[in-house]
This record gives sequence, structure tokens and C-alpha cells, in this order.
Amino acid sequence: MGAAGAAGIPAPGSGEPVRAPVRPGGLLDVLGVASVVLDTEGRIVLWSPQAEELFGYSAQEALGEYAARIMVHEQHVDLVVKLFADVMETGQNWAGAFPVRRKDGSTRLVEFRNMRLLDDRGDVYALGLAADQTTVRQLERDVALSTRMVAQSPIGLAVLDTDLRYVSVNPALERINGTPAEEHVGRTIHEVLPHLDADTVAAAAREVLESGRPVVDRQVVGRTPADPDEEHAWTVSLYRLEDALDNVLGVACSVVDVTAQHRAAVEAEGARRRLALVADATTRIGTTLDLERTARELADVAVPELADVAAVDLLEAVVQGRPSTLGPAEPAVIRALAVAADHAPDALAAADPPGQVARYAPDRLVTECVRTGRPVLVAEVGAAELPRIARSPEAAEWLARAGVHSYLAVPLIARGEVLGALDLKRSRNPLPFGEDDLVLARELASRAAVQIDNARWYQNARDTALTLQRSLLPSHPPVTGGLEVASRYQPAGATAEVGGDWFDVIPLDGGTTALVVGDVMGSGINAAATMGRLRTATNTLAALDLDPARLLEHLDRITEGLDHSIATCVYAVHDPRLRQCRIANAGHLPPVRLRTGRPPELLDLPTGAPLGVGGVAFSTTTVDLEPGDRLVLYTDGLVETRQHPLDERLNALLALLDGPDRPLEEVCDLLLRTLHQPDNSDDVALLIARVRTTDQARRSD
Repeated sequence: MGAAGAAGIPAPGSGEPVRAPVRPGGLLDVLGVASVVLDTEGRIVLWSPQAEELFGYSAQEALGEYAARIMVHEQHVDLVVKLFADVMETGQNWAGAFPVRRKDGSTRLVEFRNMRLLDDRGDVYALGLAADQTTVRQLERDVALSTRMVAQSPIGLAVLDTDLRYVSVNPALERINGTPAEEHVGRTIHEVLPHLDADTVAAAAREVLESGRPVVDRQVVGRTPADPDEEHAWTVSLYRLEDALDNVLGVACSVVDVTAQHRAAVEAEGARRRLALVADATTRIGTTLDLERTARELADVAVPELADVAAVDLLEAVVQGRPSTLGPAEPAVIRALAVAADHAPDALAAADPPGQVARYAPDRLVTECVRTGRPVLVAEVGAAELPRIARSPEAAEWLARAGVHSYLAVPLIARGEVLGALDLKRSRNPLPFGEDDLVLARELASRAAVQIDNARWYQNARDTALTLQRSLLPSHPPVTGGLEVASRYQPAGATAEVGGDWFDVIPLDGGTTALVVGDVMGSGINAAATMGRLRTATNTLAALDLDPARLLEHLDRITEGLDHSIATCVYAVHDPRLRQCRIANAGHLPPVRLRTGRPPELLDLPTGAPLGVGGVAFSTTTVDLEPGDRLVLYTDGLVETRQHPLDERLNALLALLDGPDRPLEEVCDLLLRTLHQPDNSDDVALLIARVRTTDQARRSD
């Protein structure tokens, strides 16, 4: 390289761009190297500013003087003269350290380097380079320390130039990256580590290079050629390198492998999320005794935290209340109760819709799960496994289209009986199901199975009670005696037990008709059975043509003997000839009378005590009922709620009845639709009677 190139100025015709002169590097300035040129006689002919600083003599004082006299301590003059003569004679370099006496009389130990020079005329000179030995030794120690630390450090270290290309790397970084040092040099981070998020690291390095602000412990996760099959984690710190004159040299990079800590943190976070999910499941699953809702709650908890698609399936025999055991060659008849999916429409289309009963062949994985009572985990689902997961070939195609890649089925077991399975699939979540997922799924299934079993048994008991209840209620003609009659029985909400509400229409001698509405306190099969007994007793006593108050007294004594049962009842007998109705009340809500041209009214009756209290007299009240008048009897489930006062609800009932005359069936529907709340925990019995006119009676006769 010529002088121009050495100075940073392009040679003429070189085609290189013109650049500004490069600033000094600073290392020689740190050393303070003094330059001295001697002629063949040992006189000083050139004297640098550093020499002036090191020895204390100015150029004017030093030039022309014998170097040995002002540069060397007097006790070493002879030795130095001899060494100088050897260098000039042989041309071999010499190096050593001698104490020198400075102009101010102080002594300093100085490192010397001497060599012979030859100019273009053949003249010989001696060049002496000198530096303070303390400074040289300090720099040597620093370099040695840095070199040894870089070479032996377990931390990966690298230097990048201003173009962010590797200049050097230490052995630790060679091991971390799985690439020899020589294959780093001159290449960028992305070129060396293509499977790492190199752009992010390079952007951070560029920012450090420009701003001078370091980046400390930035975490990077990825794979390197050292272990291409496993992800590792590192903390990367970046610092700008500058020389003593603040010239930017590049970026220093330190890399610490924190894979163990990262994995521990990931596992801890996973454990925390699993505990949170279990805690969430505890509060969200089993909020009611509704079977379908409990299953939906389980599916909703599992998605998307555990799976992208979750289905809750029960064996059909279990739903019907029968024990179910499957032989090795038996298919599983399964009822889908709930399904949930997180942005997986194709996988959702492959699932059985809730309520559908499907037959799964013996080789299906869900069949294996419910038959053995053990989980089935397929971490990596391939083309061979999809037909064993799906119910049909069409469903298998939907699952393949959805990208289902991992499958887990966990049995729902309660009280030692396999009820069904929690079926889980992953499509959007790239991770396969693992052992931690299996533990979590089993925990969810275990907790939910008990709730599902409770709901199942409750549902079966409720269905039985409701069947009994309906079988005990009368089936009356729309017209009886002098009355047109309509009735309704509305069970309580799906999560409440069947109550003991009943009504009856009893034709009596002489064209009279008995109307009865009652409510046995309690719920379930016992309440329904008690209701059946009281209804039978009422029918028997009504045939004796007893006064209503007298009839209630007999019912009171009968109720006392029915296992401490309590019931309310309204008993009314309509006589079309007298156009009257005799009514007795046993602790029941008052009937409503609707008369033509008048507002609806609650009949003012003595309330009486409920049946079963015993020893309380009842009284009979006679009210007029003209043709066209209506009498509305009902149980408390129609009007009572927890949110509203009873008077407010009774006024709402009267307001609904205060309107144009409608067919009785429509009135029944209107009252139930408007007044009975969906979440009401009480059932309703409703009976409406209208007194027929003479023309109506004649036409029917």
C-alpha cells in the first residue's frame, strides 16, 4: 500500500471513493512511544514530542546531543554505547529496559527498542523507540488478562465490527453456536445463525452502535447448529467499543446460556396456569344440576387453555340411568352433550352435535377410553390415526382439513363408574399433548365427572318424579257441569326438583263441579307421591257431597298421617242453579274472580291453616258466579319470586287478567308466559273456569 493509501486517501485512478482521514487509533497514544533517530556517532538528529515528554528535554535541547548522555543513566552509558555499536555494525535489533535520568533529576525505567535504518543515499541511522516500562507492563497485563478471560470464559464473547460482522469469537461462543471461529469471521449474525431471531439481535446491536447505550440481558430463544433439534435460551448483552480517542470500533457481545432457567420458568408458568385452570374449573363447573349445562361448562373450561376443540360425551346407557360395560368387540353408543372450539370450524364440523347419539366402532380411540377407563394419548396424529379418532370417514376428512395434530381422550369416572369421556384435540396450538396436559385433563375430568354424575342422577330422579306427577294429574274435558275449564301444569326449571302442585276438576251430582288446586310442600318423588294420595282422598271425599270446610278438615287429618307432610289447598264447589260457588281455603293464595264489567278481584277468604297442621277449623265462603264470570285458581309458583314483593306480583296477575275476554287456553298461556320466570325453582298448577251461559249449556246438551 502506498503513502496515499496508508493515509486513507485513495490512490489516483484507483476508483475508490474519497474518504475523510482516519482518526488515530489511540493505542500508541496510551503507550506514549517516543521516537529518536541517531546518526552513526550516536548524536540525536530527530526527536519526537513523546521523547520530550518521556525524557524531559525539548527538541532544541536534545538535537545534536549524544543520546547516551541525556537518555541513559550514567552507570549504564558504557553498556549502552556497546549495544549501539553492535546494532549499527550487525543490523540486528536490540530490546531492553534501562533506567534513565530525566532532565528534572528523577529516574524512570524505560523500555527500549533499537534498530538500524538505511536511507536512499546509503547513509546509516539508528532508530530508538522508548516507552515508560510501567505503562508497557500495565498494558501487557491488561492484554494478557483479557486474552485469558476471553479464551477461558464460559460466557460466549464476540466482537462485531461497525458493519456488524464478526471480528472474533471465543471458544465458548464456538460451542454455543456450534460453528468454528473461522466460520464466524466476516459474516453477519443471520448468516451464522439462520434459525435464530437474528434480525432482532442485529437491530439491537445497530441501536447500541449508534446510541452508545448498552443492551443488557435481552433474552433470545431459538436453535443453533450446536443442538438443532432443541430450543435453547440465552441472555445477550451488547456494548459499544470505543478507543481512547472515542473512535467507534464496533460492538462487544456476551452470550449466556440460560436454557435451564428458561425451561424452569416455562414449567413454573405452565404449573401456575394449570393450577389457575383447575381453580377456574372448580368455580365454573357444576353451577347447576342441569346435565347439559354442566357438560358445556367442562368443555368451555378446556378451550382454549388446554385444547382447541373439546367434546364431552356420555355413554347412552349412563344417560338413561343404566350401568354400562363394554366388551372388547362391542361398539360404544355415545351421546354428545357439549362441544366447544376455538377458531376451528372444520374440527367443529367433524364433532357430533350436542344431543346426537352416535355409535363408535370398537377400534375407535374414544371407545377404547370408555371401555378400559384409561386415558388415550396420541401426541402426534398422522393419517393412520385420524380414522380411529373420527366417527366416520367424512369426519376424518374434516379433522385432516382442520389440521388436527394431537389427540387426548380422558375417561369421566365417578363413584367407580365410567360415565363417558372428555375428548380433546389440538389444531391451532402447535404443541402436542404431553404428560403435563394429561395430568391436567385427568384432574379436570375427575372434578367434572362428579358434577356430571350428580346432574345425571338428579335428572333421572326429576324425570321419574315428573312422570309420576303427570300421571297423577287429571285429564278433564273442556266442559264439565256448568263450567268451561282450562288447566296447565308447568314443572320448575330444569335444575329444580319437581314439586307437589296439583289441580283437579271433579264432576258431582246435580250438575255441580268441584275445583281443586293444591301444593304439597317439598319436592321430588316424595312430594309427588303425597300429592297423589291427597288427590285420591279429595276425589273420594268430594263424592260424599261434603261442605268444603268439612272436606278440608278430613284432608287435614289425612295429611297429618303422611310423614309430617304439609300442603296448601283451595277447594271450591260450583252450583250452576244457584249461580254460586262455595269455597274453603287451607293456607293457599286467594283465587281471582273476573266479573263482566268489573275489574278482576282477589276473593276475600279466610286464609286458614295449611293441611297437616292439625286442630285448626276451616270455614266456607259463598261467592256469586254469574254466567260468563271466571274463577282463576293457581299455586304460588305462578306469582312468587325472590326479587319482587308478593303484593306486586299479585297486582301483575290482576293487570294481565284485566283485559278483553279471551279463550281460556290463551289466558293460561299468557299467564305462564308472562309471570312464570324461567329460573323459577317452583312448579305451577293453574286452573281457570268460566261459568257457561244458558245458551251455551243448551247447545252443548
